[in-house]
Amino acid sequence: MSIPQAWSAEAFNQATKSENRIHSDEIAKEYGFRGALVPGVTVSAYLIHPAVAAWGEAWLERGRAQVVVHSPVYDREMFRVDVSKASPSEYEAELFDPHDAILGRDFERPKASRKVMEHRQRDGLLATRARWNDTAEITSYLRDPERMAAPFSKLGFANPAFVLGLTNWALAGNVKMSPWLHLQTDSQNYRPIAANTELVVESSIADLFEKKGHEFIDVDMNIFDRATEALATSVRLRAIYKLRPPSGT
Repeated sequence: MSIPQAWSAEAFNQATKSENRIHSDEIAKEYGFRGALVPGVTVSAYLIHPAVAAWGEAWLERGRAQVVVHSPVYDREMFRVDVSKASPSEYEAELFDPHDAILGRDFERPKASRKVMEHRQRDGLLATRARWNDTAEITSYLRDPERMAAPFSKLGFANPAFVLGLTNWALAGNVKMSPWLHLQTDSQNYRPIAANTELVVESSIADLFEKKGHEFIDVDMNIFDRATEALATSVRLRAIYKLRPPSGT
């Protein structure tokens, strides 16, 4: 029997007239999405496609699938389904949207420069993943965590040092910068981030400019709950990604 293979295609939203207006550009954008969402059942079909392509009627007669939709897919955008642990009887698959490509551990970061940043502004930044729990890089903004505000110390929600820190990690994960300065964040919260929430940070460069020899960057970032796709926080980060050379150099 054949082994399921990876594949790619253009996403198709066949529910533009649905009563569920999340499948329309207007309503979807009001809720923070890039555009109309392709129905979840259609996304599920994309993940099942490798099984049917490989096993045909045999899968239709006795095949079984478990599909979980973690992220939105948009009409007319290309997607890729990667297949892993494939055998003649089973496989695992994950769908990727090129606009939301996730940073891998083996990603080779380019050294920050105006040219590199202009390319990233045009082509987009890779998304990053994180998980809020007691093993996160920043779990407290005080030496004694019990002295943090009650929602953090008692209820276990993600504290602002961690949440805003995600913007640093997202930018630094895309380009190699050292030394650099975090200057400003303008943030809007939409819901608390509970313990063990897996997060996706989607970023885009809003502006690049030079001032007094320093190279500045403004980055817009949206932090989503990966499981529910709900927007938790939106942030604009301003940083100096390249400092002017020290005096005398």
